[in-house]
Amino acid sequence: MLSKIERGESSPTATVLVKIASAFGLTLAKLLAEPPQAPSRLLHATGQPTWTDPATGYLRRQIYLSADVPVELVEVRLPAAAVVGMPASSYVLTRHIVWVLEGHLVINEGGYRNELGPGDRLEFGPPVDMEYRNETEVACRYLVTVLRC
Repeated sequence: MLSKIERGESSPTATVLVKIASAFGLTLAKLLAEPPQAPSRLLHATGQPTWTDPATGYLRRQIYLSADVPVELVEVRLPAAAVVGMPASSYVLTRHIVWVLEGHLVINEGGYRNELGPGDRLEFGPPVDMEYRNETEVACRYLVTVLRC
């Protein structure tokens, strides 16, 4: 799969990218990050890297990532009726908190269903397979805070 991605023969999904990142001991943000540049305290929205999952339309915007601070902030827009699965390996050595900004989100955490609406937040427990579901007819927008342990 890596060869196909490198040759431009395949566009990886969010799930595939998370598995690749986990194999290298990276978070998804670190895998997608551009080479380090001179640090800046201000990063306008236009300079924040985005990535779209070709399978679901899941849009990911990296708000904050630093080599010096073990915190990452990611904004996600999950389209209506979209489902994105993430393996437990993507949560090893990290802690995650999801805060819903707009819409409704269902997070299946190892078989346990969590229903979140605007303003709700969920702190993840021990690493398990996860599934993010938007069961509505409108997009859902949420913030993910990742603490690298």
